[in-house]
Amino acid sequence: MKATSTLFLQAVIVLIGIGALAVLLWEPHIEGRNAHATLYQIYFNDPFLAYAYVAAIPFFVALYQAFKVLGYARGNRALSQAAVKALRTIRQCALTVAGFIVGGEAYLFVVQRSKDDIAGGVAVGLVLIFLSVVTAAVAAVLEGLLQSAVDMKSGNDQTA
Repeated sequence: MKATSTLFLQAVIVLIGIGALAVLLWEPHIEGRNAHATLYQIYFNDPFLAYAYVAAIPFFVALYQAFKVLGYARGNRALSQAAVKALRTIRQCALTVAGFIVGGEAYLFVVQRSKDDIAGGVAVGLVLIFLSVVTAAVAAVLEGLLQSAVDMKSGNDQTA
């Protein structure tokens, strides 16, 4: 892969991370019930917000691992065990994010169902679950392909 392509993709990953962090920090201030709340009320009276911040950790770990995979590709080390491990971590993080979203959906159904209209939140959650599962599936397929390529490469190195 060309160095310019991988640098561009790494820049896109950094921008995605910055955008996600900005949304995590900015959105609670404009949310309907928090529009006129103090910082203490926003961040310490909403357990769902704390849950969302904890759930964001595997997302950022997966972004970092994707950044590393592109670095391996740029350095001609794409066929390495480190790249396979990074893809495995991305798969696990995507499944963890999907699990956190399922937990958030359960919270909406159990706690917020009688208080608010939850249709929008549920729809967004279902889309995010789908995206997380697709990401995990793609990472698993790439991990398998890369692992077999690494095994073939190491087999060729031992016979030579």
